[in-house]
Amino acid sequence: MNFENRDIISILELKKEEIEFILEKSAYIEDLVNKKEDISFLKGKILANLFYEPSTRTRLSFESAMKKLGGETIGFSKADTSSVAKGETLADTVRTVEKYADVIVLRHTKEGAAKLAAEYSNAPVINAGDGAGQHPTQTLLDLYTIKKEKGRIDNLVITIVGDLHYGRTVHSLTHALSKYSCKINLVSPKDLRLPQEVLNDIKDTNSEVYEYENLNECISETDVLYITRIQKERFVSDLEYNKVKGSYVINKTILESVKSDMIILHPLPRVDEISCEVDETKHAKYFDQTYNGLIVRMALLSLLLGAI
Repeated sequence: MNFENRDIISILELKKEEIEFILEKSAYIEDLVNKKEDISFLKGKILANLFYEPSTRTRLSFESAMKKLGGETIGFSKADTSSVAKGETLADTVRTVEKYADVIVLRHTKEGAAKLAAEYSNAPVINAGDGAGQHPTQTLLDLYTIKKEKGRIDNLVITIVGDLHYGRTVHSLTHALSKYSCKINLVSPKDLRLPQEVLNDIKDTNSEVYEYENLNECISETDVLYITRIQKERFVSDLEYNKVKGSYVINKTILESVKSDMIILHPLPRVDEISCEVDETKHAKYFDQTYNGLIVRMALLSLLLGAI
């Protein structure tokens, strides 16, 4: 299965067998890392991180992944430190940067930006989040974590909680899960329901999907609890945000009614939706999730640059 020079823009563009292939290569990379084998596959290669929107885990994990593979990184973490501040278009930025780098990772405030960038770049483009659109590498690391912790993705009950309307991680994840045989519970305030077009896409695959406002209605059957924060930056006013902030808080009291092997995931950063007292429980896997993101991005970069 050849991924060399391929753009990774949306999880919708990946077939189930392609996702499984990436997860298998991720397990291969992790095995090499654990054995302390030479993984300098990308020596002499350069990754360009173009981040028009704040990021910690995604940006740093791509940088770390490239350096662990023997490559180098360039780019910017704030658009106002680049020629964007002078009015340069995304197309021109990409056409310039592709002359310097072998692969481009782009995070942008506007949905569709990564697709546009790919049209102007001869180097492969990876979408690191475009507005409220897609975040495919987050989904790949989510799936890798689920498979690593539970041994499978099929035949699980996966409950996704929080901001399902603006959360691009949720949009990508639900699309991906619809390729598997699992039950999907969607829990959110009424105003933050999954966008209807995304819900329609999932239902068109004949996936088993249910919507709730009350987490207590489905938490006891849950195998994977995926929490997302209410994203203040996506709201047009503080008033609208204050109506829904703190809608769901996971604490030790709630965990009294869950399966003993239920796992909790979160794309991070968190605000107040997971109490710190949960961190030390056997259910908390969100910091392991961040490590898995490094592994998956190492595998993906190696695939796109033809190294594995």
